[in-house]
Amino acid sequence: MRAVVQTVSRASVTVDGERVGAIAGGLLVLLGVTHADTAATAAAMARKVHELRILDDERSAADVAAPILVVSQFTLYGDARKGRRPSWTAAAPAELAEPLVAEFAAALRERGATVETGRFRAHMLVESVNVGPRTVLLEL
Repeated sequence: MRAVVQTVSRASVTVDGERVGAIAGGLLVLLGVTHADTAATAAAMARKVHELRILDDERSAADVAAPILVVSQFTLYGDARKGRRPSWTAAAPAELAEPLVAEFAAALRERGATVETGRFRAHMLVESVNVGPRTVLLEL
């Protein structure tokens, strides 16, 4: 599982003109799932993201109750080492990835986080205003 975690002053996801998720002052998490990931991987990544000391004064979302916007991003597993066309073979198929993205969001909620999400398998417009900017790549 891979996550790109960014601190944002605001972020939102729109699908077909409808805003399906939005936060103010928290974390935007772009989440990629690979074939070997499990519910345990999703839970471990949720803990890592929630406790990641990336906010002001080295605080975490857990410390300050910062909201988290989770957006599924299979392209995090794109491999463009050869040629100009990325390969997506390392990305998990939707049937495996969708429940694990939901599991990740649920694990964050179980930890007390306020979580918004994008819409799986939808063409999403993701808007964000980065703070810092601070961006961290996590991989489990």
